[in-house]
Amino acid sequence: MIDHVSVGVSDLARSARFYERALAPLGLMRLVERPATIGFGKAYPEFWINLRTSMARVPADTGSHLCFRAKSTADVDAFHAAALEAGGVSDGAPGLRPHDRVRYYAAFVLDPDGNRIEAVTFPPE
Repeated sequence: MIDHVSVGVSDLARSARFYERALAPLGLMRLVERPATIGFGKAYPEFWINLRTSMARVPADTGSHLCFRAKSTADVDAFHAAALEAGGVSDGAPGLRPHDRVRYYAAFVLDPDGNRIEAVTFPPE
């Protein structure tokens, strides 16, 4: 249903370094680079960061977040660790999150601009 998504970033080089490291465990890499935007994906740029030089830090209560699918719980763990090492802030440690309809394993981080990013997988029962 969704072809691609993007987030605004205040420092393109800093955010590119962050996302290269954070998304690598999920198999995503930098595919396209333009003066004010960078596209990440596996074979096609599905996720973009766009330079917004006057952008303020994203307020915590905006409610927006992006979620990337991981192949395994180990990949979710690796995403979280890599994101923290790259300057992100934990917004939910890796762990199982059982709910009424679905059981999933996820981790949440805030990127350097405050964008809320998640990695998720659905382990077998």
